[in-house]
Amino acid sequence: MQVKTFICNMLHENCYVVYDEQSREAAIIDPGFYWEDEKQLLTGFVRDNGLQVKYLLCTHLHFDHIFGVSFVEDTFGVKLSASLFDAPWLDNFTQTVARFGIRPNGAPRPVEHPLHDGDILTLGDHTLECIATPGHSAGGMCFYIKEEAMLFAGDTLFQSSIGRTDFSDGNYAQLIHSIQNRLLGLPAHTVVYPGHGDTTTIEDEIKYNPYI
Repeated sequence: MQVKTFICNMLHENCYVVYDEQSREAAIIDPGFYWEDEKQLLTGFVRDNGLQVKYLLCTHLHFDHIFGVSFVEDTFGVKLSASLFDAPWLDNFTQTVARFGIRPNGAPRPVEHPLHDGDILTLGDHTLECIATPGHSAGGMCFYIKEEAMLFAGDTLFQSSIGRTDFSDGNYAQLIHSIQNRLLGLPAHTVVYPGHGDTTTIEDEIKYNPYI
């Protein structure tokens, strides 16, 4: 499995393209593409590597992670997969971005493929397990590729930090419970790909993260 990171929009959100080298099947995770040049970088990468986009996945539906959903759907013919517990963020998208002083870049699309804890998705011979991790948002979802020891954690877990919990559906105790009970038991060498910032490992977060 290969991973390409795109740093998107004014909040420096991480979008990941993860793909199976043999089948060329790919998943686009958290498409925060806001500006046209960001979108062109994605299309060029997919084209140049001969990828077949199979999934459009979101770890959660905060606006900085979904700016590019409609673009990805229209360009690659895939539909949004995410937890329905985060659907209210789609309904309030325009008002939310306005509160942050950001110009909306179009209306978001609905969740066409609801994801649930324990769901299994496939890319070639590899599997992605959906792990529910509410706390940063009600529908927080991580994607775990066991064979490759990769975890796409969204804003649940960062290098030496955790996601904020001061939004309407955030819950600090719930987030800590999600991290401790759903993520820290993964193999220590698992690489964590967060929604913002640098990659880390489960081992390093157990050792150095002051929140857990």
